[in-house]
Amino acid sequence: MADGTMTRMMMADGVEVAVYHVAPSGARRGGLVLVQEIFGVTDHIRDLCDEYAQDGYEVLSPALFDREHPGFEADYTGEDFARAVQLARELHPFDQSLADVQTCIDALSPKGPVFVVGYCYGGSIAWFAATRMHGVTAASGYYGSLIPGAVAEEPKVPVVLHFGRFDSGIPMEGVDKLTARDWPNATVHVYEAGHGFNSDRRKDYHEPSADLARERTLEWFEAHGG
Repeated sequence: MADGTMTRMMMADGVEVAVYHVAPSGARRGGLVLVQEIFGVTDHIRDLCDEYAQDGYEVLSPALFDREHPGFEADYTGEDFARAVQLARELHPFDQSLADVQTCIDALSPKGPVFVVGYCYGGSIAWFAATRMHGVTAASGYYGSLIPGAVAEEPKVPVVLHFGRFDSGIPMEGVDKLTARDWPNATVHVYEAGHGFNSDRRKDYHEPSADLARERTLEWFEAHGG
């Protein structure tokens, strides 16, 4: 496994935020901003960063809630879960997350193509990276709950999206409306799984879906310059 380090990066508002950074193993394919779930830059997120680095990407993963709760890493249940929801929905501005991801994109851009991948909360950000941000080559978003409500925003760069058919928080009706837009830059995949199927720490982990979504993500990035 790659050897990542938690460093600090100055964001556009002048605040230093913790960022997990991993250098690529072997030849560098590009830069990658990996965007966390609501639970912070957990060991699971760091493991994902390390895996992408093994595939040749230089990875940055910003701790998006660092201003409100430095060092936040939550479990998926109980008080930890409640705090994660409070941070994501009440205390932390979503636009601030978009700005911090843009800062990470800008930091990687001088070295070559930059990709964005995100999970849950980060899945929504990956979508907006494709529709609103600059300097993004391609993106991959996993089960972002805000995506179906943002179908008026056509992606500017290629984006692949992953949803679980049995995700109680993202009704398939919304996913179907997204698919129906049939944008040339967007591909939508639906898996026979629930929310959070990519995380082996969660009860909804579904290994076949996780493996297939990862394969599709890497193929997507490679097809678009990675």
